[in-house]
Amino acid sequence: MEKTLLMQVKKRRLELGLKQQDMYMRAGLSRQQYQHIESKGNPRLNTLVLVALGLNSELMLIPKEKREAVMQLLLEPKDDPSQPALDNESLVENPWQGLLDD
Repeated sequence: MEKTLLMQVKKRRLELGLKQQDMYMRAGLSRQQYQHIESKGNPRLNTLVLVALGLNSELMLIPKEKREAVMQLLLEPKDDPSQPALDNESLVENPWQGLLDD
């Protein structure tokens, strides 16, 4: 679980075109702190919150029994024609797709 979350953090950073160096300032962490998160993991919760903010994201705890409902919401096509349609398969692979319209 932790490994998956940390892989998502790194993937999101790369998708935003950010380097690790960019994250130090965006998240308010030292270089060593951020490098440790991506390489070895085990960050504190308050550190993860700072990283999420630096990635224009939010941490969320989803009960297991609600996970499927949340995934279905993510997979539903948007009704707003001004918003680009999401590719369901790529959304499952990349849950960040289209969240910030970037």
